[in-house]
Amino acid sequence: MCPPEAFTSTAGASTLEPDSFVPQTEISKVAFKFATFLLHPAILNHSIRVYLYARDIAAAKGSRYHDEPDKQDLLFIACIFHDMGTTDAFNGASRFEVEGADAAVKHLAMFKFSVWDKRDVWNAIALHTCNGIVQRMGDLAAILRLAIEIDFGRTDSVDGIDDLAALKATFEEKFERKDIEIVLADAVVAQAVKNPAKAPSNSWPGGLYRAYLQDPEWKGVNKAFGA
Repeated sequence: MCPPEAFTSTAGASTLEPDSFVPQTEISKVAFKFATFLLHPAILNHSIRVYLYARDIAAAKGSRYHDEPDKQDLLFIACIFHDMGTTDAFNGASRFEVEGADAAVKHLAMFKFSVWDKRDVWNAIALHTCNGIVQRMGDLAAILRLAIEIDFGRTDSVDGIDDLAALKATFEEKFERKDIEIVLADAVVAQAVKNPAKAPSNSWPGGLYRAYLQDPEWKGVNKAFGA
């Protein structure tokens, strides 16, 4: 595993061009600035790529998360906060997905969003590792999960996106992967080492933690990452 301090480094926001992809609203701009100071650079880039995929998926679906300005903000917040629970700032007692969901709702609470919008964002983030469940928790949750799957290697066709391979190449050239699979798994495991309750046995974090305990000297991608 990487040393814990690797999970608290800043992303160097000055190297990014947020005006080219961040919705130009206060809620999204503040969220992005917040993320650049908290997320590991690899996780920040992953979150940006997930948003870019999600934006294209929403457009292809004719989703309200593409067509309605307020919903565009919700899509951005869900994507940029979905791994926020890996940071020291939001390393609470719950598993990282729940901590990220709680953090997103706290951010939304500073703006005028309905309880239903907050619920949809919370569900999308808290359940994003729960394959087979999250897809049935509403449009936002399904879009976020599909975007994450694409960033982690899904190659089969997606309705409305003509050349997924070309899209991936474009996004990864601009926002490099930086060993995201290793960084993300190590961040989740580092929290579980200190508090095993954050990695329930039947969860994705739990699988990562078990794989680590079985071979703590392993240096590559956690053997349970794709489980």
